[in-house]
Amino acid sequence: MPRPIQATIHPEALRHNLEVCRRAAPDARLWAVVKADAYGHGIERAFEGLRGADGFALLDLSEAQRLRGLGWRGPILLLEGAFEQRDLELCSRLGLWHTVHCEEQIDMLAIHKTNEPHRVFLKVNSGMNRLGFQPGQVRSAWTRLNALPQVDEISLMTHFSDADGPKGIAAQLALFRGATDDLPGERSLSNSAAILRHSGAGLVSDWVRAGIATYGSAPDHPAHDSRHWDLLPGMTLASKIIATRAISAGDSVGYGSTFVAESAMRIGVVACGYADGYPRVCPTGTPVLVDGVRCRTVGRVSMDMITVDLGPVPHATLGTEVTLWGRAHNGAVLPIDEVAAAAGTLGYELMCALAPRVPVAVGD
Repeated sequence: MPRPIQATIHPEALRHNLEVCRRAAPDARLWAVVKADAYGHGIERAFEGLRGADGFALLDLSEAQRLRGLGWRGPILLLEGAFEQRDLELCSRLGLWHTVHCEEQIDMLAIHKTNEPHRVFLKVNSGMNRLGFQPGQVRSAWTRLNALPQVDEISLMTHFSDADGPKGIAAQLALFRGATDDLPGERSLSNSAAILRHSGAGLVSDWVRAGIATYGSAPDHPAHDSRHWDLLPGMTLASKIIATRAISAGDSVGYGSTFVAESAMRIGVVACGYADGYPRVCPTGTPVLVDGVRCRTVGRVSMDMITVDLGPVPHATLGTEVTLWGRAHNGAVLPIDEVAAAAGTLGYELMCALAPRVPVAVGD
């Protein structure tokens, strides 16, 4: 039989999470962000759960092609725009909208030959300091774009760096408004954290970009968890116990003997390791669900196995289900954010790091 590990994608949960975001920003149209192969969920697997969005936002032209191949005829936005001149040819052919964040991209448009002018999103650097025009450059960039026959409608966008924390969005929003207030065009401002935390504070966005929240991860963890925002896990990673062992006080477990039992205990060996995408740095105490019951890991994560304390589940044996993150068979949920926090990272990374050797199925 195949090794007993599997990831399951939950389209109904994705659909639910998308609606949570829509309710938080009821007057905006909603992008489902599917960059990085839908945050590791797989565009084809996630599509049915996300097709209720008003558009899809991504980075790669190949992913845009896949969406068109699935029958999507609505808007698709390239969040980083064209990387080279020939990318614009595919934008014309596939009817893609694209971000313009630098003068070089305007230069590309100026020499692009197309029968249909492009919808572009002019990006303002309001403080993230990655992509976008400085506030003082925005008017000049808008004027250049507006003069091009290759450009149809110009929308305006920015990206908040601190929507998930105490610094908030006020300073960036003021910069954006100061640079764009008298310019026409729709606005796209809010990411997941801004949608859930700031939409009720007078933030108006014609288009919101639902990213990590769509997949069931709280955008402001640990301030709030997924249950606070009514988000459901879009992905479950589950395995089974492949061996059990009784150990005595003083016995160690795993490489480096980093865990030493203080008393007699029973442990289970689980078919999951860092070669499956489970973080090697997860320490003893990282939560897991064994038969839907909350337990903890003990010892180091190895390439193909982890070990768990079976104290809370004395009935657990060979073949018992272990949920590494997501939803157990009894409905119990282990948020991916908790595992990520134990590893010192974010749920984003765990989703995207699922290894190719892990089989993936589509569930309910």
